[in-house]
Amino acid sequence: MQPIAEQIQDLKEELNAVILAHNYQRCEIQQMADFVGDSLGLSQQAVKQDADVIVFCGVDFMAESAAILSPDKTVLLPVKEAHCPMSAMAEAPALREAKAKHPDAAVVCYVNSSAAVKAESDICCTSSNAVEVVNSLDADEILFVPDMNLGNYVSRFTDKKIITWEGHCPVHHQMVAEDILLAKHEHPDAEVLVHPECRAEVIDLADAALSTSGILKHVSESSSLEFIIGTENGMLCGLEAQNPDKMFYIASPFAVCVNMKMITPSILLESMEEMKHVVTVPEDLRTKAKLALDRMLAVV
Repeated sequence: MQPIAEQIQDLKEELNAVILAHNYQRCEIQQMADFVGDSLGLSQQAVKQDADVIVFCGVDFMAESAAILSPDKTVLLPVKEAHCPMSAMAEAPALREAKAKHPDAAVVCYVNSSAAVKAESDICCTSSNAVEVVNSLDADEILFVPDMNLGNYVSRFTDKKIITWEGHCPVHHQMVAEDILLAKHEHPDAEVLVHPECRAEVIDLADAALSTSGILKHVSESSSLEFIIGTENGMLCGLEAQNPDKMFYIASPFAVCVNMKMITPSILLESMEEMKHVVTVPEDLRTKAKLALDRMLAVV
């Protein structure tokens, strides 16, 4: 039988498809992808591609973002149960209630959220541009949805009042100061790079808090040879491939997103063979959500 990788390659050509994989996917999935990156960067890449089918190896909100930005293309999410727990912590009805309580606040929505929540927001942000987006707004109060840790991180760099949502990424939130202190004790020469979705106590012990793309860029430009990485363990795939002369240590052994790891090569192949699962966003919702994304892209 033809190897799975070859079958996927043949199907890509047959379907005129492009495969996008998030930095947290299994290494074998990242190696099969046409593009690997963060959620927004991949969705933007989808827009640029002359493809009929976008196969998004990630979680639900990422495939939704691609569908929002590329309504003329078929977007597939290989595992429909691949949900983002943090995204699920904010729902549109609850956000509408919060907006009523804070009528003077601008709503800044982390891109890691549903299309329905994006549609209720004034502007989106990513982990790399959140500070810039918040500071670009005229409002003195910001309702920041859904990640309280990223919202608290942003508050360090703005005079605006940040009203945070009670949401978080379970993978990043479970990391505590003791994890970083232990890793630093075991690897005293290593730089500590963490994601801004981490708790404040973890960020305080790090050399830098960076997005996934920011971590990759920083490591490639750094003269350091050892790094403690405070984010999901899928990051090691790209880091090790791009920096074979450097050593990497995951800050926590529990830094695994099980939803990100649901997609396997055989599931990816089945998704393309059966054209499942198609992700669509109703047009009225899509146009509202796209407006929040477009406003962000106008800032950065």
